Amino acid sequence: MSVHLLGIRHHGPGSARSVLRALDDIRPDVVLVEAPADVDAALRWVGEPGLVPPVALLTYVPAEPGRAAFAPFATFSPEWQAIGWANTHGVEVHAIDLPLAVTLAATGDDDPSLVTEAAPPDPLRELAAAAGDPDPERWWEDVIEHRGDGAPAFDAVADAMGAARDGFVPTRRELQREAHMRRAIRAARRAGHEQIVVVCGAWHVPALDIDAPDAPTISIDTATLRGLPKVKTAVAWVPWTHRRLAAGSGYAAGVDSPGWYRHVFDHPGTDGVARFFVDAARLVRDRGGSASPDHLIAGTRLAESLAAMRGRPRVGLSEVLDAADAVMGGLDLVRRELVVGDELGSVPEAAPQVPLARDVAKAQKSARLAPRAETAVVEVDLRTPTGLRKSHLLHRLVALGVPWGAVVESRGSSGTFRETWELRWDPELSVRLIERAGYGTTLETAATARLLERAGASSGIVELVGIITSALFADLPEAIEPTVHRLAARAANDPDVGRLLDALPPLAQALRYGDVRSTDAGALREVVDGLIVRILAGVVASAHALDDDGAAVLVERLAGLQGALAVLDHPARRHGLPIVLVELATGAGHGLVQGRATRLLHDAGVWSVAAVQRRLSQALSAGTPPVSGAAFVEGFLAGSGSVLLHDADLLAVLDGWVASLRPEAFDAVIALLRRTFGAFEAAERRQLMRLLIGTGIERSDGFGPDVDEQRAAAALTTVRHLLGLGVS
Repeated sequence: MSVHLLGIRHHGPGSARSVLRALDDIRPDVVLVEAPADVDAALRWVGEPGLVPPVALLTYVPAEPGRAAFAPFATFSPEWQAIGWANTHGVEVHAIDLPLAVTLAATGDDDPSLVTEAAPPDPLRELAAAAGDPDPERWWEDVIEHRGDGAPAFDAVADAMGAARDGFVPTRRELQREAHMRRAIRAARRAGHEQIVVVCGAWHVPALDIDAPDAPTISIDTATLRGLPKVKTAVAWVPWTHRRLAAGSGYAAGVDSPGWYRHVFDHPGTDGVARFFVDAARLVRDRGGSASPDHLIAGTRLAESLAAMRGRPRVGLSEVLDAADAVMGGLDLVRRELVVGDELGSVPEAAPQVPLARDVAKAQKSARLAPRAETAVVEVDLRTPTGLRKSHLLHRLVALGVPWGAVVESRGSSGTFRETWELRWDPELSVRLIERAGYGTTLETAATARLLERAGASSGIVELVGIITSALFADLPEAIEPTVHRLAARAANDPDVGRLLDALPPLAQALRYGDVRSTDAGALREVVDGLIVRILAGVVASAHALDDDGAAVLVERLAGLQGALAVLDHPARRHGLPIVLVELATGAGHGLVQGRATRLLHDAGVWSVAAVQRRLSQALSAGTPPVSGAAFVEGFLAGSGSVLLHDADLLAVLDGWVASLRPEAFDAVIALLRRTFGAFEAAERRQLMRLLIGTGIERSDGFGPDVDEQRAAAALTTVRHLLGLGVS
């Protein structure tokens, strides 16, 4: 009976090739891999169609799904290749590391997404230093990972790690892990296996030699493992990405360059460098850059020359990147897309998954919306059945708290029949699905349950409106009616008109899009009608005794009210709102609100031009404090000077008021007026200047038609400053 210890680096392409070669030579009857023992049954899926790396085994606590840990695999992972070889050849394969049932029980108060343990000394750094190389990564790649022949070097690795571990005192968790793996090796020997292959991290090789004279005894290992706490765990396969596999993502056993390692594994021969430059050139050209065959030849030769100058046996990543940057540029692009990459694995429907995740995968397939690791912009047409399925799927995931993406502003049509989504599938979303599995076994039931839970815990009108909107967009009718009833009760008892005003615009949008989706929103319409009645009855009273900040908020709310009534084409837009606006425009109140109400009456055609002129003249009369007049002007103009460009009389009134201000009054309002006119478009400001200093302004307010050019010239500096045009 022989035990063969194959010490590897997790996710090492050279280690993976060496493992495959060793397996072909040894022909074992059992393969043991360093992986949590909980995942043993799931290993049979490796090699099945549809399970395409990068993928990860997710082990979690069903009672507390947030307590979980990943075991990622890439194509170039030695463990993946060893498991696949065993399954292909009909050989037993087992995971032998300490179960995560123990680890998760011990780390319940820590970050549940990571398995934490004290880090051992860096053996690569020590070995590289002994070899005279200051760069441990480069040394390991030269010795192991970039070997193109796949020749095993496991004996040498074992000797080197034995020297590196000399004097090392393992942590308690390290002792437990290695004791568990030794017990599994002994169990394989007792089962009668003649050729046992163990694929494990190189660091553990010396400790797993059960035949070594100083190896811990069975009784010692038994005592080490006795009484360890455990929790019940479940296992699921989930898609993974190269980006999440990278060391920079926080994964402890990650690698800096998973995309490069995949390339090295797929192309171990001498043509690997040239193939990489072909891929890089294609990438640069696709992004609008320049890369010719001459660039490929020059880059390959330069990389080979750099390797020779640096004393490396083969071209490594540093040489490739230096050469690519020198020859083609676009180094950030090459590093992001080829050195790391956004490759996303896939998991078949039949593989172990939680029911909710399986239902989401089914919905993705039905909607023809495949997960992708890179960011993608998707246009959804709500008039088509497939478009509706896509929209419902995405909105349901958002409602569940598993946002695959977000709605963004479209560059094209802004109609109600289209949505533009920016999507990116992150592996962490798989954990969120498991965390949300307690809400239901299907996406529809789970999203509904979560919205109802949020509605039950909420008393705020705006939050309830948001929940209703989510339910409408996601087509979750079971969540709409109870939440609408809660909203109606809350709105009926809320004395704050401001909150009602804040709630109305999103409700209007919800009804608008609900119509597009053919969603029954009859109960919601009744609530909206009631809100509108209460708003129109109370908004005038809410406008009294406002400070500047309060007035600015009310102005925004009035704009939202008008927009909501327009979206709904509500009768109150033509009958109730004009009455309210007249009271706000003519009654006592803040000048900003008066000015905005006047402008809304003007734009709606309720007030004639003559009526608007009279109100503006009153607001800017000598009996009105200049600051109040300036606030009225700000509210009336509201970021648009077009009304002044098309009505010379209004411009004349405003011009006359400014000209009549005493110096101290002008100083008091100049900042406010500067803010008002500074919000205009540059073209509007230029046209206003031409009107003011060009041919003059025809007046109908009693002022004379003549202009004193000399006095006007003296005022030009102030006018230019006021309009934000600079001084000439």
